[in-house]
This record gives sequence, structure tokens and C-alpha cells, in this order.
Amino acid sequence: MARRETSAGPGSRALIVDLIRSSGPISRVELTAATGLTQPAVSIIVRKLIQDGLVRETGSTTPTAGKPRTLLTINARAVIAIGIQLGVEDSVFVAVDSTGGIFGRQGFAGAGVDAPQVVIDRLVDDYRAFLDGLGADESRVAGVAVVAPGPINVERGLVVGPPSLRRWVDFPLRDAFARRVGPPVLVDNDSAASAVGEFWTRQISRESTYACLYMGGGIGAGLVSSGALYRGSSSNTTELGHVSIDLNGRDCFCGNRGCVERYAAPSAVVAEARSDARLADELELDTEVVRAFDAIARAAVQGHPRALDLIVASARHLAEATVNFANIVDPDSITLAGWGFAIAGSIYAREIGAVLAERAFARRAHGIDVALSSNPRDSAAVGAAALILQSSLTPGHGPALHEAHAGDGDAII
Repeated sequence: MARRETSAGPGSRALIVDLIRSSGPISRVELTAATGLTQPAVSIIVRKLIQDGLVRETGSTTPTAGKPRTLLTINARAVIAIGIQLGVEDSVFVAVDSTGGIFGRQGFAGAGVDAPQVVIDRLVDDYRAFLDGLGADESRVAGVAVVAPGPINVERGLVVGPPSLRRWVDFPLRDAFARRVGPPVLVDNDSAASAVGEFWTRQISRESTYACLYMGGGIGAGLVSSGALYRGSSSNTTELGHVSIDLNGRDCFCGNRGCVERYAAPSAVVAEARSDARLADELELDTEVVRAFDAIARAAVQGHPRALDLIVASARHLAEATVNFANIVDPDSITLAGWGFAIAGSIYAREIGAVLAERAFARRAHGIDVALSSNPRDSAAVGAAALILQSSLTPGHGPALHEAHAGDGDAII
């Protein structure tokens, strides 16, 4: 049920925007009924949103009696948000409008093993080239979000040091990038961003408890409740990949044992496949992890017995962690996002859905819908852009946007 608000404060504005986003076109009368705000309070908020260009009127209802009701919708042209998914092998840039609709996408080189400042220089050049290709005026860009594997210090914009970006320990990515570009910048975890992006673009109701599982270089998750991402104390919550499924299992970089990421992540699947010389030669697995995993997943969906065994084993390991996750957070629905689900996602959805239907604690109270992202490879980039939309259109729901000030660079280089 929607959270009840009684005044026209910032929280009420966020609530109104979120309801128009997820339920629009919607009338002022319907907003009043859904929020519990008074009609004058709703009118004040809507008037200001229209003045700011964030919301527009679009047609009207045709009631059986009484005055027609004017409908409201998000103004798609209000702002542009840029999302950057920074990976080791590849980076993806997307541009979205105020509704989360993608109107620009381009791939660039990833971080590789280069020093962070070298990568920043490249990101800035790629950002300029991306804007030029769009023909977009930077003054319309509400912000730029860069997302990367965790752990991330979101408040300070630091990459704390995931194993895939070993040279980035405590690097101030946000400030280093913000001092080189015009719009405000934020930095966040790719899994968390994917959850926000899927929530925004799939028009999930704020009344839903919504989860997104993200599988790329690692495995993560995000949880959205009452329209806001659940962040915990340091914005490194719902690290699904580090749920242990074997107390005496493989050591993990995080310090835990038997983490599901060590059995189900693409890198683990590729390592297992490469241990079979015949299979590695047949599927040509001497490439980067992303390409090698794609080859295994493609062979699996085509019925290759050994490849299918590997993918099914990965899916079942992930299902074990997911049922534990579901028992803790009790979601209405789960979306599978990230490049790890791009080809064999249907296998993962089937295995996870079956385990949830059979073993989830609340299964008799409600089912849990498991669906695939419509754009799994770009989900983190789209989510990054959605973080900008949340921060600019519904303040308080996302991390604060950061603008570099004079002298910021002196502490970075």
C-alpha cells in the first residue's frame, strides 16, 4: 500500500512523481486518493512539477458524470541522464529520457589493467564522443552516473577495491570524473543500479517489494521497497554472491568460504569448462571471460550436453542462494539482469523459479514471479542513468549528485 503523506514536503513530491511514473497517465483526483494528501497539497506539488517541466498534462478522462479529469504523465523531454557501466573488458554508455527510455547507446573499451587515472582520461574522451554522437546539448544532462563492481563507498564516490579492479583500491572515482565534466556525477554499485533501472523502466509499482539479481563479473542483487533502494549502512547491501552455500567450500576473496559466486558466476563456469581441454578447444574458450561464458551459454541453449551441465549447475547453485535471499526479504518479484543472463537466462529463470515455488518460506502466501530483463547486457548502464533520474526527479530516493569544486583535482592526482 502506498505510504501516507500529510504535507506537501520533499517526500510528498517524490511520492507524486513516483506514482505518475508507475501509474500514469493519472489524474489529480487519483493521486489524492492514492497518497492521502489533501487536494490542495496535490495541486501545489503538481503545479510546481509542471512549472519545472518534469510533468505535463496529456488529455483527459471521459467520466460518465461530472467534469473531465486532466491526466498527468512524466515529461520525457525534461532531462537527459547518462549512465556508464564500467567493466574490466568493456564499458557501456547509455542516454535515457525522463521516463527511462533509451535513446542512445555506445560501447567502449573497459578498464582493463590500466591505472585509474588513465581510465578516467579515456572515460572523459568517450563521454565527449558519446555526447557528440547524440548531438545532445550538455546543458540538458541532469547528471552522469558511473557504476562498477562493489564494494563501493557511495557517499564519497570511492571504489573500495573489488578483485576485478585491483588497482582501484580507495580511488576517488567520482571526484576524478566530476572535475572533468560539466554535469553532476555519482558513483554506485552496478548491482544496485540494475535494480533501480529495472524498477524504473519496467514501471514497477512503489507498493511492490521488488528484487533484481545481477550477474556479470560477479553476482549481486538489489532490493527496492516503497520506491527506494534498500541500501543498508554503507550502500553495499544484498551481496547475494557472498551468501555461503558450503561452509567448508572454496575460499573467497571476501574472507568467506563457499560463496555462491565461487560456483555460479561466469568466471567460475569458465574455469570449470577450461579444465576440460577437449571442451575448451571445441568451444574456443581461450578468450576473455565474457566471450568464453557466452560461448558456453550459447552451446548450452543449443543442447550441447557438457555445456548444458555446466550452466544448469551454475543455475542450481544460484537458486540455492536465491531461496535464502527470498526467505529474508520476501519479494513480490525478481528480475534477472546482467550480461551473465543474456544468452542462457531462460535456464536460470527456470531453475530459480522451480526452487522458489517448491521451497520459499512464503510460497503458500504468494508466488514470486521470476522474469528476465529485456536488456540484460546494458542493465547496469540503464540503472546508472535511472539513479540520476531518481536523484533529480525524486530527491531523497537516490544518492546526492556531486559537482566538483575548484581545487578538487589537487587532491586526486
